[in-house]
Order: sequence, then C-alpha cells, then structure tokens
Amino acid sequence: MAKESMKAREAKRLKLVERYAAKRAALKAEGDYIGLSKLPRNSNPIRLHNRCKLTGRPKGYMRQFGISRIQFREMASNGLIPGVKKASW
Repeated sequence: MAKESMKAREAKRLKLVERYAAKRAALKAEGDYIGLSKLPRNSNPIRLHNRCKLTGRPKGYMRQFGISRIQFREMASNGLIPGVKKASW
C-alpha cells in the first residue's frame, strides 16, 4: 500500500492539472513560454504519476487495466479478469 500522504499529493497534482489545462493550452498555442513558466510546476501533466487504483502502488503499473502487476496477477489467478489464462508465472 502506498502512503496516504503520497496518494494525497497525487490527488492534489491531478486537481492542479485539471484547473490549469485550458490556460496551459492557450499559452502554449500563443507560444508564451514566459507565461507558462509562471504557472505552478505541479500543474504540468508530466508530473502526474500512474498509480494502481486498488493499492496505490506506483511501480509495475499496467495502463490497459489501471492496476499494478501484482494486483493483475492476483485477479487473474482468481478468475476476475476474463480471457487471461495462467501459464507459468
């Protein structure tokens, strides 16, 4: 499990990205890089980190499913993900 503080930090960054998305796009279209540099750093979508939806684990994230490799393996073993057969893991 990820720390609650790390999850909260990611949520805060996500809110900032959503709040400044339109302004960032307008400044980028104009080519106003000085204006872009004055926006908060955490409002840049590059700073977001993918995390598992179930555990919050940042590593081993599988975009197609939105979960970490460990959760994927557990769910596949329990038959919760259709179309996945256990080979030799």
